[in-house]
Amino acid sequence: MTATGKRTILHCDCNNFFASVELLERPDLEGRPVAIAGDQEQRHGIILAKNQLAKRYGVQTAEPIWQARQKCPGLILLPPHHEKYSDMSRRVNAIYLEYTDQVEPFSVDESFLDVTASRTLFGDGVTIADTLRRRIREELGITISVGVSDNKTWAKMGSDYKKPDATTLITRENVHQLLYPLDVKELMFVGASAAATLHRHGVNTIGALAGCEEQLLVRYLGQQGGSLWRMARGLDDSPVRRWGESDPVKSVGNGMTFPHDLTGREACHDALMPLCDSVAGRLRAQRLKCRTITLQIKDVKLKVVSRQKTLAAPTSLTRQIHHEACALYDALWSPDIPLRLMTVTAGNLCSEDDAFAAQTSFLTETAPDDPRLAALDKAVDQVRSRFGKRAVRPGTPVIK
Repeated sequence: MTATGKRTILHCDCNNFFASVELLERPDLEGRPVAIAGDQEQRHGIILAKNQLAKRYGVQTAEPIWQARQKCPGLILLPPHHEKYSDMSRRVNAIYLEYTDQVEPFSVDESFLDVTASRTLFGDGVTIADTLRRRIREELGITISVGVSDNKTWAKMGSDYKKPDATTLITRENVHQLLYPLDVKELMFVGASAAATLHRHGVNTIGALAGCEEQLLVRYLGQQGGSLWRMARGLDDSPVRRWGESDPVKSVGNGMTFPHDLTGREACHDALMPLCDSVAGRLRAQRLKCRTITLQIKDVKLKVVSRQKTLAAPTSLTRQIHHEACALYDALWSPDIPLRLMTVTAGNLCSEDDAFAAQTSFLTETAPDDPRLAALDKAVDQVRSRFGKRAVRPGTPVIK
């Protein structure tokens, strides 16, 4: 039973997930500091994950490889294999689903579980958590840490409280000893900027935040202040979704860090085409159209700029999205300035049926997508569905 006698929420977090999965096939690296890192030649030279031993040397996720090697000269680097991590994630969640259908993935290696209705079959929350830890360790060869509470926030913080391979119960009685003394930056969704603001006003711990008046925090942080106040006090009543449930798609985007800096209008227009092709194809696969296009550019000094355009009519046409992205590039960027990354995002989405209804209304003057281009995109989608995504690649028309 939880302290309130109501919900029992678990947050299950796979320990050192990427590294743990890789080491299953590399027993020779047991007892050595190991990290998973991006490709330096492709300019993704950062640490993606590390094992427990590398962590003891101070190696941190998202830091540059050269910096990690300064901390740990004997650090062994392995390339990532995301298909392995996805497969292991499915296997882990399959075990969770044997205990409840309310399993909500939070990331590839984290999931929330609502086991309230499962307690009569499998025991209280701590018992279920310990069972899951044992099964995943014995059946899959990796470990998880589990937080148990009556709300998602405290359960998530419980799984972070003690690692690896541990269960931590957070209740109304022990929260004052376990969570409230922690720095306020340890609370979920408190970023560096919010933490600095809170520290500046003398709100240094989670307990101090919980003890503030809600309106005072709203004054400091806006609406986020009220949300954080409720989270700190264990008033997070957000449900755990059932497996497969998700929020409606709000945007579809694709970005690329280029192997070499790009310079010149034509080269950048060409580079935008595969991004727009991917975005448009994903829209069509979900029977969606977009009303806005956003282009984000990162230069070689890592400065990011973006610009958005609202379209006259919703679209999912590859050529139309590419045309608009190129126009945004021309308005946003000087061709002689090298860039490192571009991202195209389709937003303000609507279903194809809604778009058709709007375009055929007597009250609007928007035109539907060009039927010839729509037919071309449909044919391309069918070929790719049968022969693979690489079967057809788009050309790059000159945008004048």
